Amino acid sequence: MLPLDLHTHSTISDGLLSPSDLVARAARHGVRALALTDHDDVGGIGEASATARQFGIKLIPGVEISVTWRNHTIHIVGLGIDPTNAALLTGLETVRSGRAERAERMAQSLARVGIGSSLEGALRHARNPRLLSRTHFARFLVEQGHARDVKRVFNRFLAKGKPGYVSHRWADLDSAATWIRAAGGIAIIAHPGRYGIGKNLMRGLLAEFRDLGGSGIEVVTGNHTQAQFHEFAALAREFGLLASAGSDFHGPEESFMDVGRLPELPPGCATVWARHWQELIQ
Repeated sequence: MLPLDLHTHSTISDGLLSPSDLVARAARHGVRALALTDHDDVGGIGEASATARQFGIKLIPGVEISVTWRNHTIHIVGLGIDPTNAALLTGLETVRSGRAERAERMAQSLARVGIGSSLEGALRHARNPRLLSRTHFARFLVEQGHARDVKRVFNRFLAKGKPGYVSHRWADLDSAATWIRAAGGIAIIAHPGRYGIGKNLMRGLLAEFRDLGGSGIEVVTGNHTQAQFHEFAALAREFGLLASAGSDFHGPEESFMDVGRLPELPPGCATVWARHWQELIQ
C-alpha cells in the first residue's frame, strides 16, 4: 500500500471532514505525504498544513480545478502550488463565481420535478457557501428520502440527462494549466477513467494537456477499476506523462477508497513523487 495520497477533499469544498480531521485520519492510516485538493478553493491548506506538522506528515498544497474541454467536464489537480499566488487565486475566483449561478439553475430544474427548497437544503450541507457543488445537493436529496445514498442520487437526479443536471462551462484547459504553473505547481488530470470519453478522444485530451505543459495523470484512484490502473499506466507511458495516485476521498461513507488506502501502481510507472518529491520514496 502506498504511504501517500495525492487527491483528497475537506469541508472547504465537498468533503465531510475538516482539513484537520482529514489529516488526522490520514495519519492513523500511515500516510507520510498528503495532498489537500479541494475543488476550486485553497482555503483549507493553512489548517491542514498546521495539523500535518503536528503529525509529522508532509502536506502538499493542492487544488482541483473544474475545466470544460470539448463540452466535457474535466478535473485538473494542481500539486505543490503556492496557495497565495495571485494568478491562481484570481482564476479560482472566476470558477467559483460560476458555481452560484449553476446552483440556482439546478434548484430550478429540481423544482420542475417536484423537489422544492433544494438550494436552501444544499447550502445547509455546505460549510463553504462559495463552493456549492452537486454533492451538497445530493446530500440534501438523501436527507429528504429521494435515494438511499449519494451514489444513487447522482444516478437518478444529477448525472447528465437527469432532472437535476444542468450544463455549465468551467475554465478552459489552457487557463487551468497556466494558473497551476504560475503558482509553481504541476498539473495532473484527475481520474481520467471517470469521464466516459472514447479512446481517440482520450488520446486527444492527453496530447493537448501534455502540449500545454501538463505533467501527469492519476493512474491509481478510487474512481478506477483494476483494469483501468493498467490502462492509464500504459497511456501515461505512451504520452510521456507521470503517474499519480489519489483516493479522491470525500468522506468515510461516500468514497470508493479511504484516504491513504491506495494500492501500488502497476510496474513501470514513472511517478510524480519520484520526479518531484524524491524524499517520499526514501
